[in-house]
Amino acid sequence: MLLYLRLLKESFAFAMNALRNNKLRTMLSLLGVTIGIFSIIAVLAAVDSLDRKIKADLSTLDKNTIYLTSQSFGPTDVPRWKREQFPNVKYEEYQYLKATLSNVENSCFQYFTGSENVKFESKTVSNVNMVAVTYEFVDIQRMEFAEGRFFNELESNSGKQVVVIGHDIAEQLFENGNPIGKTIRMYGQRFTVIGVTKKKGSGMELGGGDDTSAFFPSNFLRSLYGDNNENVLSVVVIKPEKGADIDALKGEISQKLRNYRGVKQGEIDNFFVNILSGLTDMIDGVISSLKIGGWIISGFSLLVGGFGIANIMFVSVKERTNLIGIQKSLGAKNKFILFQFLFEAIILCVIGGIVGLLLVWFIAVIMTNVLDFEFVLGLGNIILGTSLAAIIGLMAGILPAVSASRLDPVEAIRSGM
Repeated sequence: MLLYLRLLKESFAFAMNALRNNKLRTMLSLLGVTIGIFSIIAVLAAVDSLDRKIKADLSTLDKNTIYLTSQSFGPTDVPRWKREQFPNVKYEEYQYLKATLSNVENSCFQYFTGSENVKFESKTVSNVNMVAVTYEFVDIQRMEFAEGRFFNELESNSGKQVVVIGHDIAEQLFENGNPIGKTIRMYGQRFTVIGVTKKKGSGMELGGGDDTSAFFPSNFLRSLYGDNNENVLSVVVIKPEKGADIDALKGEISQKLRNYRGVKQGEIDNFFVNILSGLTDMIDGVISSLKIGGWIISGFSLLVGGFGIANIMFVSVKERTNLIGIQKSLGAKNKFILFQFLFEAIILCVIGGIVGLLLVWFIAVIMTNVLDFEFVLGLGNIILGTSLAAIIGLMAGILPAVSASRLDPVEAIRSGM
């Protein structure tokens, strides 16, 4: 054991000596490994951070939440031209399903629509996420308020011009003032602010439950656009009771809506019953594809880096041929010489890998401070990057190490003279 520790120490000394005496050559050789490790770990860290953020944003919703709409949240066998003919879900259908469905805790009607500008006196906030919903949305989304409240059933049904604004909008429009009771303008109309949501940080929740959203009664938008307008996509959000049979509920929704719409037997559904867990599965698939793409692209850099390390190790063997001959003549075994060069190649690669990891960490810190998004370099990715660098060093150093271990001591000493 002591022998191998001493061997590792000597190999580290040789690797450091190569860095000191041949700075440019060694740095150029390590550049491939550094770029390769940086590319892979940067992609994995970014994808992991995005995955963590998406799942944190969706955690406020029950994964069994059902979205009934004319569009599919995932891949479907229904051709696009046919999907485009599907009618939007109507408000009356939401009322019918709410009154007749069993095993449902709550349901609401919502419009997915484009962003708008919101004004208060001389101040304007652009690209505000507009969330037109019925009053049940507050319970389904589990919203929290810094001030005020959500609109009630009467205000929802009448389409009253009241609005709940996100934390960021309130700060931009009112600064330190109290927004409750103030009048803002959107859609060219006056709306009274009745609530402000708690600060949550940037997100991408379904329904737009982030700090840059404005929540108002869907019946206002319904009266403005009508039931069949290309500017909006209507959806019925259904939250099942705890422990409910989701497949049975989906079947019940499908059957009731088919009957309501008069869809004949043998015809396909002209709507989609989307479940939130299906969306998370699709997101997992996209995340996996991004990781695979990152591995493929970065693999070429690692391949180049491996060749660079192999090249520097062959040069190192050539330069130390005389020393190898002396070591062998003094009794050093082939295994000793083999491990000496293998350890040196691994150490060089690990150094390159650590530089790549430091670059990822440095950029992650900068991006986290610049953007409202947390980039995380996890321990798992650090271990992966270091291990990958060691494996590249092992693979790149094996041939030079074998060639060094097989040198004849007499010939080695003679060639170095």
